Amino acid sequence: MKIRQGDVVHVLRGKDRGKEGRVIAALPKEGRVLVENVNMVKRHQRPRPISDSSRMGGPQIIPGGIVEKAAPMPVSNVMVVCPTCKKPTRVGTVTKTVKDRTVRVRVCKNAGCGQEIDKL
Repeated sequence: MKIRQGDVVHVLRGKDRGKEGRVIAALPKEGRVLVENVNMVKRHQRPRPISDSSRMGGPQIIPGGIVEKAAPMPVSNVMVVCPTCKKPTRVGTVTKTVKDRTVRVRVCKNAGCGQEIDKL
């Protein structure tokens, strides 16, 4: 999977087509990513006590109700946004030597850009 946690991605398909957001979590085994403020779903949550609330003095409770949260979406529906040219791009890899180690670095595949996506 060429998308990692913290990347800014552009949504290609679905109800949020055209939106951009930061990846909260990458789930490579499932082939999905969680993007903040994209693919929001409503879930009913019951009130629950907070564990280890001994410092605060009394039992703290997380309120219940209808909660909106991001749902995982297929990784094929998003595209990484290059931090240099600010456009959605395909991702390539280049091997590079840093401090006597060979490291694979992700690069932008847009014509004329070719800059590194990863900051080492």
